[in-house]
Amino acid sequence: MSTARNYLAREIYRSTLVVLFALIGLFSFFTLVDQLNSISESFPLTALLYLELLALPTRTYELLPIGLLVGAVLALASLAQRNELVILRVSGVSSGQLLRMLWAISIPIIALAMLLSEVLTPAAEIRYSEANLMLRGKVEGGRMVSGYWFKEPRENGGFRIINIGQLLSNGDLGSLFIYDFEPEQVLTSVTRSDSGKLQSGKLIMEHAVRNKLPANAFEALSQATAPSEPLMQLENLDNYQINTSLTTQRLVAKILVPERMSIHALWDYTNYMRSNNLNTDRQMVALWRKLAYPFTLVVMMSIAAPIAFIQTRRGGVAAKIFIGILVGTLFFMVNQLTLNIGMLYDWNPIVTALLPSVVTFACAVLIILNMERRVGPKTLSPPRKDQGKAIKGGQTS
Repeated sequence: MSTARNYLAREIYRSTLVVLFALIGLFSFFTLVDQLNSISESFPLTALLYLELLALPTRTYELLPIGLLVGAVLALASLAQRNELVILRVSGVSSGQLLRMLWAISIPIIALAMLLSEVLTPAAEIRYSEANLMLRGKVEGGRMVSGYWFKEPRENGGFRIINIGQLLSNGDLGSLFIYDFEPEQVLTSVTRSDSGKLQSGKLIMEHAVRNKLPANAFEALSQATAPSEPLMQLENLDNYQINTSLTTQRLVAKILVPERMSIHALWDYTNYMRSNNLNTDRQMVALWRKLAYPFTLVVMMSIAAPIAFIQTRRGGVAAKIFIGILVGTLFFMVNQLTLNIGMLYDWNPIVTALLPSVVTFACAVLIILNMERRVGPKTLSPPRKDQGKAIKGGQTS
């Protein structure tokens, strides 16, 4: 059994590697062609190639499931065409045993996927954002036109809203605004600064200007007569510091797409948002999808088995590869559709993340078991006695 499993593993790994290289090269080429119009004196071709190099871990992570599916279909269909799968079946390997062998073969690929998910992809995405900011002057991710917004509680029971307009390439912050509110949601002060930084649990603002509103400001504005005293007090501060739970890692998490963060960083950022009474549905769905990513690879391997088994004598390898690509594309379309519907109708994050994979996995296993029930006994059962007599009668006549 181990010899057969090792042989299948070599064939599947080789085919998956070839398919993955082809897919990465194809998608990288299309991206380069699409970005050629952005080349200028300040953004040369070498910079574009550097950004594409930084995007390779993320692209590999995203294309690994479809690459595994097509590679497994290619390997298994080739074995079926050479009647090697028939030899395995005749030697006593059932469809269920073969499916378990395929699941075991997927374990090293799952380990590679976890390395990409937890180490390479987050680091490459952070470096990509820094390089994109330095070379193009812009950052992709969860940024609004007015910058990045965070909400935090204050010590007196109120809350503050922090607006960071720019993330500088050296790690500092630019165009900062802090809005302080009382528990009754009454604005008490607005502090702004052109530069600042996060350090040791504090937000340090340099050359800040603070506008303080007195408690009777709203009452005075409601009167018909002009107030006798100024309603706003202006204060210049060379160094203004506040305690904050915002860290550099959480700031970077705001930049990254949730699916491209590590599980630890995503969980930390989700807890930060939950502690500030912010909506975490998008982050929770992304967290469950990352946890379900290894299971998605197992699902891809399970889909490959029945595709490779169908019409092993009459069908060609190319037709089965085409079917595998169609099934994989349909799976990811349904997966993305389920994500959008789940976010729209507020489904449970576990259901949103796992429903397509569980349904597809169940269908693949049922198809394999049905093939075993219909094909297995006919392949392995000896001829009946009446069949033997008919053969002898035909020979004597």
